[in-house]
Amino acid sequence: MADQNAEPITTDVESNYSTPANDPKNMQEVTQYVQSLLQNMQDKFQSMSDQIINRIDEMGSRVDELEKNVTDLMTQAGVENEK
Repeated sequence: MADQNAEPITTDVESNYSTPANDPKNMQEVTQYVQSLLQNMQDKFQSMSDQIINRIDEMGSRVDELEKNVTDLMTQAGVENEK
């Protein structure tokens, strides 16, 4: 049975974005609010994109290093590289 005294759940959107007095009163405030939301979303998206690109670059470097190590091991073992 659900607890009737539980606090309401707030989403990430509700906690990160606030409206002027939580109720835009005219089109200018609505416009500013929407622009603020879009800018925050763009900033977060850019941050996540940068993190993903950095991880992909790091993984690429690791794969290159692994390929070099495997080639070195094959050379030491006397196996010909058949590329």
